[in-house]
Amino acid sequence: MKKPVLVIMAAGMGSRYGGLKQIDPVDDRGHIIMDFSIFDARRAGFEEVIFIIKKENEQLFRDAIGDRVSRTMKVRYVFQELENIPEGFRVPEGRVKPWGTGHAVLSAAQVIDGPFAVINADDYYGAEAFRLIYDSLTAQEKEQEEKAQSGGPVTYTMVGYLLKNTLTENGSVSRGVCTTDERGCLNTIIERTKIIRTKEGAAFSEDGGDTWTDLDPDSVVSMNMWGFPRSFMDELSGRFSGFLEENLPLNPLKCEYFLPFVVNDLMAEGSAKVQVLTTHDVWHGVTYPEDKKDVMEAMQKLKEEGVYPDEF
Repeated sequence: MKKPVLVIMAAGMGSRYGGLKQIDPVDDRGHIIMDFSIFDARRAGFEEVIFIIKKENEQLFRDAIGDRVSRTMKVRYVFQELENIPEGFRVPEGRVKPWGTGHAVLSAAQVIDGPFAVINADDYYGAEAFRLIYDSLTAQEKEQEEKAQSGGPVTYTMVGYLLKNTLTENGSVSRGVCTTDERGCLNTIIERTKIIRTKEGAAFSEDGGDTWTDLDPDSVVSMNMWGFPRSFMDELSGRFSGFLEENLPLNPLKCEYFLPFVVNDLMAEGSAKVQVLTTHDVWHGVTYPEDKKDVMEAMQKLKEEGVYPDEF
């Protein structure tokens, strides 16, 4: 039985933050957010991590975290490259934006041969989230093999967060707002690209902030922490050409192939279901430069509470 591996999406530059925020230290020991995620992942049972990065940032990542992590876990690097698209397509002139999270994960297809979890590089997820997803992936592997033979729907996993635990005081955030059925399986994810904290809880805007609609602060949202069997790579690969055919004419410079879009399509077809595992851990991340101080204070508090050692 293949052990789950951890895939970290770290190819995107932080446009709102301004720079390579994934390797910006968040404590006085020089640890970055990924250090805390990998520490939690290792405690949960993960033994291998795959970094998805830009080729030009390879040495930066090796110096900032990769060489250090390689002392305790197997480390691999794969590169998300704009030119890595199906035959018959070409990169539109002037395009610099990556193709999105679905394309990022697809970049790791050649080095993944079993179940895997996917996270963002610049989000702090919490120890409970890694335990939930590792245990789920481990328990599901045999079930996935049986379903592949019988043709039943394949089960994916998503760790969900309470919206109120994922907001910043320093601006708006983008979150996938989820609905689930009575069994805890995902019904829909609606991408809300502008959510803010309010006195009443939270609100979202679809017109650039001209009008706002209240949003339940206890809504479950996706923070891009997914668990998949290896077969999901085949789905990502097989659907990418169709995405490009449909979206390149409409938005050649900015269209993105997002993981939730592919998952939604598979659920609509009845070929997959997603078990949502809700954590009450508080998300931390540096969406804006002003967030860094808050994250550093949060990490120090977690150390003082004994969640993390001072040095690791």
